[in-house]
Amino acid sequence: MIVLVTGTNGFIGKALLNKIMHTPGAFTKVIRLDDTTDHEFWQDDVKHFLSYYQPDVIFHIGACSDTQNFDVQEMMVKNVESTFILANYAKTNSIPIIYSSSASCYGNGDGPISLYAWSKFIGEQYVINAGGIALRYFNVFGYDESHKNKMASFIYQAYQKHKNNSIVEIFPSQYEDSRPRRDFVYIEDVISANLYAYANYSRLRESYYDVGSGTATSYEDVMKYMQIPFEYAPYSAIPINYQYYTKADPNRFMLGWKPNWRVRDGILDYMNILKSL
Repeated sequence: MIVLVTGTNGFIGKALLNKIMHTPGAFTKVIRLDDTTDHEFWQDDVKHFLSYYQPDVIFHIGACSDTQNFDVQEMMVKNVESTFILANYAKTNSIPIIYSSSASCYGNGDGPISLYAWSKFIGEQYVINAGGIALRYFNVFGYDESHKNKMASFIYQAYQKHKNNSIVEIFPSQYEDSRPRRDFVYIEDVISANLYAYANYSRLRESYYDVGSGTATSYEDVMKYMQIPFEYAPYSAIPINYQYYTKADPNRFMLGWKPNWRVRDGILDYMNILKSL
């Protein structure tokens, strides 16, 4: 059983790779595929890679994760065309493909509102039509995300700013009684969701599922859990396509799967890891 994991230089891809490699007996061989789109004939290289290694299952995690990237060409290549090639291979060879999608596909309730969200939405349609599973991640946080810089979780960035004696700012309410809230989900639950999707592929295929904590937590509460003081940013700092509210729907969880980490517990565990570094 050969498993292909894409995006292993990234946050979630690296965590999943480590989990698979330390799970005895799950797979006989693990192969990796990271960004190969930096030259003219990259499509041929990816197709050759798949033909040569012939994976039995694909966890497609690699992508451009910059939600504020407005380069249409880059997004089409890294998030759409690459997904099409992998999904087509999975369909042609009747193998499982599990795709890392995004809660940004929901927008503010009316569908994608950013180029990034559209790229993930199109990608998951390819995967679902190929018989695969798309997992819509909410706000993932956890160890080994430092390389993401501005795209690292708010929790990581807040910790680093506080550690460096910088002011931590959060966005103010859009309306008087509506504080921005997000569904923060610990990396451990994201990894368990991927492995659960694979283990139950035959009954879960051809659909998308939410992967989150199932709770919407305010940034004020996150700061309270982290015991970090904060200030409010000016309204002008809020991006035009900002999602004020995200919350995974437990009815859209994979049947039989649920998160094991409460937001507060995940934050405290992560804080302990960061403090030990």
